[in-house]
Amino acid sequence: MVFTLIFAGGTGYGIGPSLKPKQFLEVYGKPVIIYTLEHFENHKDVDEIVVVCLESHINELKRLTDRFGITKVSMIVPGGKTGHDSIYNGLKAMKEKAQDDDIVLIHDGVRPLITEKLVTDNIEAAKKYGAAITVEPAKESVVQSKDQINICYVPNRNNMYIAKAPQSFSYKLIYEAYEKAAKEQKRTVDSAQLCSIYNIPMYMVESTKNNIKISVPEDYYMFRALYEAMENQQIFGI
Repeated sequence: MVFTLIFAGGTGYGIGPSLKPKQFLEVYGKPVIIYTLEHFENHKDVDEIVVVCLESHINELKRLTDRFGITKVSMIVPGGKTGHDSIYNGLKAMKEKAQDDDIVLIHDGVRPLITEKLVTDNIEAAKKYGAAITVEPAKESVVQSKDQINICYVPNRNNMYIAKAPQSFSYKLIYEAYEKAAKEQKRTVDSAQLCSIYNIPMYMVESTKNNIKISVPEDYYMFRALYEAMENQQIFGI
């Protein structure tokens, strides 16, 4: 089976004066989280979706999935304090259903501009390699600083990529990595970093364009603009 684990948990500071969690902000009458879920709902190879959500908004999310016809969501579980904790909560909730060789695509609830092909590429890569990370070539130089004051290293930009999502794995591989991290009290920014810490080989999947994550207000307005441009292209062929 192929599972998608959507994490929309954590503290969820939101955007704007209402401080509504960003995954529930609406664009043209539809919340961001629904745009994201629809990609997996409509993909023929995705069997089930597990969502890790802010506990205070679980009932709202249930109403939204009913309203917008999202039928593949099999579980909505409470998130943790961090993205790492939220992913681990979701993987633990899947344990009774998921088999070792099942595939799980881990994706941000606020990354709504992916494509069917990107989902397919992740599924195929995870089946073949066990761990697959969506990446985008770095467009500018990346610098490293150990003291947040001085630059200590500038790697060759031609070898640098930005990790995005989906990040996809065999269930056994990624669950055991998060279990090990829990025992060692380690937290990471994403599953790619976790795999790096434990020397798990990862295959790169090329990202599609505009695969943005809505983190700050500027991202929200960029999503609105990009979505409108995509809609106009479909309607007018421009």
